[in-house]
Amino acid sequence: MDESKVIEAWRVLRIQSELVQGIERLAKLGGAVSVYGSARLKPGTPYYQAAHDLAASLSAQNIAVISGGGPGIMEAANRGAFKQAGASVGLNITLPEEQENNAYQDVSLQFRYFFVRKLMFVKHAIGFVIFPGGFGTMDELFEALTLVQTLKVEPFPIVLYGSEYWDGLVEWLKTTMVKQGCIGKEDLQLFKVVDDVDQAVRIVLEHHDQLSREPNNSGAFGRED
Repeated sequence: MDESKVIEAWRVLRIQSELVQGIERLAKLGGAVSVYGSARLKPGTPYYQAAHDLAASLSAQNIAVISGGGPGIMEAANRGAFKQAGASVGLNITLPEEQENNAYQDVSLQFRYFFVRKLMFVKHAIGFVIFPGGFGTMDELFEALTLVQTLKVEPFPIVLYGSEYWDGLVEWLKTTMVKQGCIGKEDLQLFKVVDDVDQAVRIVLEHHDQLSREPNNSGAFGRED
């Protein structure tokens, strides 16, 4: 057999293994909030503290908090939820430049493939809270917006924390994307920009309470066949 075909076959098996492991490990997690943001925002910065406080408040309400498992905002979120009522989950990724997993994970999974990891972020989502970040953060933001816009998942709140950071992007969406017809004005309602941790928590909890009143709710992928 051609060696390249053997390599591809093993890659498929690795992908399958990551999917099975992730689904099984998180099967009993229930609704969770995924928190994103830069690995470069360290302890002592306002955004780090806000992410910590947000996660602590959500975990106190028995809501799991999921992060990418690394340093910065990811560490802050895991640290806030660690060993509290709601689980602190780290979806760690293996990178050429090794990402150091933070030490505040009740549930820790390691992924090789970004797309499998992304599925786990969304699968249990009752909300995304997105702090300032780089390309990876933007990737997760726009994927979430696309999934909700196209109704490939049940809508959930997408909260952008820090208007000073996000206002330039939001203004570009309004003056360029909406103006040129690439998105509709109504699509700007798919996310909210906040500067207050309590407000972000309240948005998520209101959605969580609504879900709890809906019979047979099947989570973010409720629309999938």
